[in-house]
Order: sequence, then C-alpha cells, then structure tokens
Amino acid sequence: MSKTVRKCVYGRRPPCYMLNRLEERKAKARILRQERRRKPDKPDDFVTYEDSDSEEETPQQQNEILNTSYNFVDYVRSRESDFSEERNISQSYASRHILTHDMFKETPISLGNINKVFCSQWLSNRQVVFGTKCNKLMVYDVNMRRVDAIPTLPNNRSNNPDTQHGIHAAQINPSRTLLATGARHSADIAIYRLPTLDPVCIGENGHRDWVFDMCWLDDQFLVSGSKDTKVALWRINEDLIDTPEPTTTGEDEEQTCPSYGHIVPVSVKECRTAQKIRSLCFNQEYKEIAVLSLNSYIHLFNAETFSQKLSRKLPNCQDNVCIACQPQGLYAVGCRSYTLLLDPRTLQAVKKIASRYSGCGIRSASFQENILTVGTGLGMLMFYDIRAGKYLESSINSSRTVVLKASKGYVFPEEEMDGFQQIKYVPAIYTHCYDASGTRLFAAGGPLPANLVGNYAGIWQ
Repeated sequence: MSKTVRKCVYGRRPPCYMLNRLEERKAKARILRQERRRKPDKPDDFVTYEDSDSEEETPQQQNEILNTSYNFVDYVRSRESDFSEERNISQSYASRHILTHDMFKETPISLGNINKVFCSQWLSNRQVVFGTKCNKLMVYDVNMRRVDAIPTLPNNRSNNPDTQHGIHAAQINPSRTLLATGARHSADIAIYRLPTLDPVCIGENGHRDWVFDMCWLDDQFLVSGSKDTKVALWRINEDLIDTPEPTTTGEDEEQTCPSYGHIVPVSVKECRTAQKIRSLCFNQEYKEIAVLSLNSYIHLFNAETFSQKLSRKLPNCQDNVCIACQPQGLYAVGCRSYTLLLDPRTLQAVKKIASRYSGCGIRSASFQENILTVGTGLGMLMFYDIRAGKYLESSINSSRTVVLKASKGYVFPEEEMDGFQQIKYVPAIYTHCYDASGTRLFAAGGPLPANLVGNYAGIWQ
C-alpha cells in the first residue's frame, strides 16, 4: 500500500530498523519459492522464473529494507510533517480496499426526464459533469445534491433538431484547465475553461456526422473520432483564438452574453478499413492513438505524425463500443460477451475476460492501475484484477466476486415497458469514472433498448 524510506530523528537508526523483519522476509520468500517449484498436475503453457534462487541479500539491500517502512501510519505522519523522506503510495489501494470490504454504498441521483447519460468526468472533489442523449450538458454538485445545466454552444451554421443526437464524449486535458465535449451540433466539439466552465471556442468543419469520442494528447492538442470514419486533430491555444467582444443585452447593460471563438481542425484523416469510429484513447507509453471501429477493427495512429500505422481485425468481437488504456500500455476492448486484453506492441489478444453473466454487454471500461472496471448492459459494475488474472474477490465472503448493482433509475412512459414486464428491468452503465482519490465512483446510463427513454445516475461512496 505505502512505502516510506525513514530517516532517524535521534539515534543512528529509524524505529522500523528491526532485524527480525529480515527473518520474516526470508521465511515468506522460502514458502513462495517452494510453491513455485511444486510441479502441477497440468503444466502451464507459459512459465517465468526468478533471476536467482539465492536467499541471501547483500548488506546494502538488507540495510535499505530495514530503513523502509510499509506502515501507512508512517506514511501519513511523514507527509503531515513534511519530512524530506522518500515516500509513495499505491493510488488504487483505497478503491481496492473499499471494494473488497463491501464499503461502497449507492446514492441515486434524480435527473428528471433526461434521456440516457453517455459520458462523464469529475471536475473536482464535489462536481461531476456529464452529457446526455437529449443533448444536455449537466453538472452535478455532490454536496448540494443539485443538477445544473450548462448551455451548449451553437455554430455559425443554421441548426435544426435533426443535428442534435446527444453528447457522447467529455474529456479534461492533463493540466485540468480545459474541458472538451460535444456542442449543440453533434458533429462539432466545444471547449470550456475550468473551473468556471466559461466557453472558450467551438470546433467546426471537422466532421460530417456525430462525434463519438475524444482524447487529449497534451494540454493543447485534441483528437476526435466520428461516425463518418474520420479522426480530426485540433489545437486549442487561447492566444491564437480570435474571440469576439462580449455583447450586452438590451434589458440590462451590465449583463453580458458569453462570447467564444471558432476554430477548425489542424488535420483531418480518413481512418482506413474503419466503419463508424466508436471509441478512441491515447497511449502515453507508446505515443499512439488507438481507434476502435464498429466493424471489429482496432487502428493505431502515430501521435507525433498523426498518420495511420496499422489496422487489425479483432477476434470474434461483436458490439465493441469502448476501449481503455492502462498506464503501462495494455488495451482493454469491451465486447458483447467478454472483455479483450490486447498487447500494445502487436495488438495480439493476450486474454479474453469472460463475463460472469450471460447477455452482459460491456458498455464502458476504465483502468485504475491494475484494476479494470467495466460497466455492463445489465446494470452492474464488475472489477477485474489484471495482476491476479481474475475478478476481484470479496474479503468478507470469499465465495463471491465484487459486483456493484445499480438501482432501477427512471424510465418513462411506463406504457412502453409492457414488453419488458416479463424480465426485471435494469439500466445499462454507459459511463463511469473515479474521483481523484479513488474512493468515489460515478456511474450513469439508462435503458439499453434504443426506443426506451430514461436515465440512471448514482454515486458509490
């Protein structure tokens, strides 16, 4: 969980410098080595070996171990006192501990007649922004339990209701100064300044169809993917954006209408071999953009040259609508009946994580270090431990895995649900996101059938 290299305040050694720790460490290593040497009934196809079987550690290594404390209390005290000690902590430990000890409790959020939440991001420790199918951009205040609407940005062209097909993406740049999301026209993008959510600019003439997803490459460059099979590269630099002067209203001269600039993409590329781009992500480790299309292909673009490198057909992959990237580069693709893990170097499938429930389509996916979180079409959030190679198990009841089940949400009108009365209705989890601490999880979505209108939103904390 935590690691703190202690420095002695008085004396020659810190309090954690106890020699019996070395004996305990040797005993654990000996037991682990014996288990690895035990020959299984069925040998594994792939086996790794340690560099050395020696139990002895050098005096320098032993001294480093004895000076290091793995006690969380020591970490907190060192941080509070601002000691000049080397310390670090696993960011996913808090969420892992809360999940395995069944400490997450759902707080449903009432959204009224809003239709299906498609995307979400935590703006701060108390605010969540999300976009809906009915083309609304909303902000939920966790402390006040209040939902506020953010005006969407129209473009210079004439708009009609046919151009509004929902806000499918919301992404925050690395420095958390800009929010990129959909505009009033579903083929445009809108940029807002954080934390005030003032409009900065609207991106036009990049796509002819709905924008399904976006990803930031750095604080200025943004990539968007659309249903028209094109990816667009945008540069958002407020110094280069020509913003018109604010206009005042006739009724109150002191009240001004918000003004914003208009930008066009730096480059637009056709994604070859693709049919309707559905999701994309930026792989920081390999400097590439991974694009997922609905015809079961994954495509890689070089982030530095913005050129397409390769495309690969995914094995038996149907209804692939989401992709996530681990910080170390591993890709996770959500499909109809399983989650596919891909090697970023070759795009070979290294693992098929079968769903524990039949008919459970994967609608959203995200990584929290070694924990893969997936939102399903059956109103459940499941958690897979990449390092252990299995679903996260409960520490309270070892016979079951950790699953968060969402409440019903809201569906209207009720008459349209007559065909679904034979089965228990549950919402699909189209989006989920952790806050910065990993101790709160926002999940949202709505009915899976396209003809049903409704919503679901809740915070697990």
